[in-house]
Amino acid sequence: MNELGIVVIGRNEGERLRHCLLSLPSGVPLVYVDSGSIDGSAALARSLGAEVLELDPARPFSAARARNEGVDRLLSLYPKATCVQFVDGDCTLIVGWLDAAVNSLKADAMRAAVIGQLFERHPDDTPYNRLCELEWQSPPGDLKNFGALGGIAMMRIPLLHAVGGFNPEVIAGEDSELGARFALAGFKVTKINRPMATHDAAITSFGQWWTRSVRAGHAIGQRSYLNGASALQDCVRERTSTWLWGVVLPVFVLITALPTHGLSLLLLLGYLLLFYRVLTFRLSLGESRDDAAFYARYLLLAKFANGIGLVRFYVNRQMQRYEIIEYK
Repeated sequence: MNELGIVVIGRNEGERLRHCLLSLPSGVPLVYVDSGSIDGSAALARSLGAEVLELDPARPFSAARARNEGVDRLLSLYPKATCVQFVDGDCTLIVGWLDAAVNSLKADAMRAAVIGQLFERHPDDTPYNRLCELEWQSPPGDLKNFGALGGIAMMRIPLLHAVGGFNPEVIAGEDSELGARFALAGFKVTKINRPMATHDAAITSFGQWWTRSVRAGHAIGQRSYLNGASALQDCVRERTSTWLWGVVLPVFVLITALPTHGLSLLLLLGYLLLFYRVLTFRLSLGESRDDAAFYARYLLLAKFANGIGLVRFYVNRQMQRYEIIEYK
């Protein structure tokens, strides 16, 4: 696999980074990109034989920027590399994935990226980890909705460059935004039916989960702003849903509760309808009723955090300043 390189990105991942790097095969060119860690991550990566790139803190950090600069460093050292496996520092690759992904890219010259099944490493530790495990579930095939394209993916480098790489100003959902541009350029993003990696969410508190959900709302706003007007209408439906359920309806109910002597509170029954719709959809994916109901309950609550994130995006856009939203 001399045409393959690996780019790992991280920020204060601690022992998760050690597990990540030890899961990677020897003999494959490896670049670790660090975004201002203060826990010794860069030194750890060097001790394990990785080429380390520490990003200049004078410019805003983002996963998109880290991956772009990681590919640049990879090509400067190994110019023959034609595909790159991206790995986040809180993930470990599963044996056999790299060969399967390379073969999938080779099978179709228009295939720009390939992903497999991602698993949560400790899904039963917290309800928030369990939510992540449920989020990772999606059917194989060529993607139409690029929310399933995460940071763990193998990509064809020439096609990555053809669409301009990751957008460094996208601070959340940068991988899905890239997937939309791949599709608009006529390229494919495919999920194959193979185990790819394990992910360690390490979300132990409600506050972390809430912040992650705010971050998701920001991603919805930024993705729809960038590619919503395209033929793909990326994230337009999600933006509309977030405005309705996460912003407009709750605000309207609050400001009209007194004038209507509480009658406007009846509008909150609409959330029961939303719960039923989500429950039905998750059941259609083959989930158990317990898992589907669990996911639906948290999705309803996440709408309010998503709404905050969506508003935050529009504030950031007006200020022309985007900074990463960290939840762990």
